[in-house]
Amino acid sequence: MKKIFAFILCFAMLACVLTGCGAKDVKNDKLKIVTTIFPEYDWVKQILGDKAKNADLTMLLDNGVDLHSYQPSAEDIIKISSCDMFIYVGGESDSWVKDVLKNAVNKNMVVINLLEVLGDDVKEEEIKEGMQGDHDHEHEHDDEDDHDHDHDHDHEEETEYDEHVWLSLKNAAKLCKHISEKLGEIDVSNKVVYAANADSYIAKLNALDAKYADAVGAAKTKTLLFGDRFPFRYLTDDYGLDYYAAFVGCSAESEASFETIVFLSKKVDELGLGAIMQIESADGKIAKTIKENTKTKDQAILTLDSMQSTTLSDVNGGASYLGIMEKNLNVLKDALK
Repeated sequence: MKKIFAFILCFAMLACVLTGCGAKDVKNDKLKIVTTIFPEYDWVKQILGDKAKNADLTMLLDNGVDLHSYQPSAEDIIKISSCDMFIYVGGESDSWVKDVLKNAVNKNMVVINLLEVLGDDVKEEEIKEGMQGDHDHEHEHDDEDDHDHDHDHDHEEETEYDEHVWLSLKNAAKLCKHISEKLGEIDVSNKVVYAANADSYIAKLNALDAKYADAVGAAKTKTLLFGDRFPFRYLTDDYGLDYYAAFVGCSAESEASFETIVFLSKKVDELGLGAIMQIESADGKIAKTIKENTKTKDQAILTLDSMQSTTLSDVNGGASYLGIMEKNLNVLKDALK
């Protein structure tokens, strides 16, 4: 895979040189902005407002490709290389970005790494009790305890961060503020417009955040259980909710072990949960298996949208970050009854 990516990168850079990609003598007053995922794309669109017609805005993951498996095409690399602003998440899934930026034609490009902007608000990926890999994780630590502590450094692993920062309305507000400021630096003549648009949008984010807090505060249940990956840790932490899940948010696994199914089924019974959750790309098999192994077998299977599968077709059909988060709130209310 690395060799294939290196070939694509070399091809794209050569194409940039041959076509004069990013050359300043080409008349093009439009701002060129490239985003990796849908939330970034929609935030920029909201901040641009009426000025969106003066921008060439690109969403790279525009066909439902998952963030965790995406690799840029030569065309994608060319777009990034010459753009004025590039916005990406910055987690392990974006390991390809470093090489692309290093070879970029536009050396004055404004680059926004969401994880860097959020700083200490970024959370480490968490292995929760009962989660797939939980038993292996414990076993690894038991083995490590048997080794001499002088060798601890040799066994240290690089910290993995939870990339799904956009699923917090609080994070979204901070990120939109930063994007607005950076847009104002690039396009000074419209700085005031971008700031006003951002303030208006952030007010809507804050209002929805308050609705989430009220809904959770009034809820009888304070725990969500996912028969699926769990990308919603930022959201649950924002409102003091607990959770259980089959896999971590960035997991590529699709089959849950017998131990995981049994644990989650028992947890549904123990907590008296009326719903089993999944994300938008799930086929429902794990959630249904958990349900079939509970005592009552009458739980609702509900879907929260993590926006990892949102396409440009969805955007053209009216999909928006706020709209999806509003729908998620309604699902959350049903889940916490």
